[in-house]
Amino acid sequence: MDLEHFVCSLPKAELHVHIEGTLEPEMMFELARRNGVALPWKSVEETRAAYAFTDLQSFLDLYYAGAAALIHERDFFELALAYFERAHADGVVHAELFFDPQTHTARGVAFATVVDGLERACAEAQVRWGISSRLILCFLRHLSEDEGFATLEQALPQLARIHGVGLDSSERGHPPAKFARLFARCRELGLHIVAHAGEEGPPAYIVDALDVLKVERIDHGVRCAEDPALVERLVREQVALTVCPLSNVKLCVFPDLAQHNLKRLLEAGLKVTINSDDPAYFGGYIARNFIDTARALGLSRAQLKRIARNSLEASFVPESLRTPWLLRLDAMPA
Repeated sequence: MDLEHFVCSLPKAELHVHIEGTLEPEMMFELARRNGVALPWKSVEETRAAYAFTDLQSFLDLYYAGAAALIHERDFFELALAYFERAHADGVVHAELFFDPQTHTARGVAFATVVDGLERACAEAQVRWGISSRLILCFLRHLSEDEGFATLEQALPQLARIHGVGLDSSERGHPPAKFARLFARCRELGLHIVAHAGEEGPPAYIVDALDVLKVERIDHGVRCAEDPALVERLVREQVALTVCPLSNVKLCVFPDLAQHNLKRLLEAGLKVTINSDDPAYFGGYIARNFIDTARALGLSRAQLKRIARNSLEASFVPESLRTPWLLRLDAMPA
């Protein structure tokens, strides 16, 4: 079995994908035309040419501009269904979708419109491809905690359809502790807790996310390697890191994949997973992240199986769902 086929055959969970970041330029232009939205670019080609990011913020500026094309429930449904079709081809059996309601409500799109479209796609993906899914509401960290509370208030009528909350957007200058009260309230509501930390921000942000927000997973987390005591803690507590290799290169966290620290983290005993982050912008969905990383770092098939197992074990699903996936995984040759 060649590497591509092996990777796509691995049952895996995607735990770090922003659904707005799966908006391919072709769909962006189609939705913009349908909805009468003016984009900053004249063509799909010009849009792709703009994908030369120097850091996280340069990407976010483009990301928010493209999201303006998403207005109606149908738009969010079509966006998510297109992602699920790709995820199925890549061997994803479970996906936990991040979505950014503040990006849309700030433009006058109703919170329920976003969730209605995404949830309908989740249901359709279960029927068509047997993919299980969860929705994770992400708060934008460049905004205030009070604005986060206002978003949470909007979310309350939809809470039965939302599985967890996260923290994303500009990391520098916005430590997790900025949102301590908001995440305490989310924990009281019984929501799962995750947060982006240690991508551009320092290892101290990872510690903050663990101790102040009390997260169950760290999104990115690659800068933990700068703090040996933190690495020891993450290994001891088996906190999953949802690493996004192609994203890390595209946003200049690492100069190239060959210098990524994923393999070192894995061999140190950390619960590393591989994910696509914003695949429309960063050059590949989850299988491409697995394949390119394996080739660049010389990952063995046993290590790829370990990474897939980590993703299934770290997913927010009951054992009744997880066990059959793990049995399938274990039956695959290494």
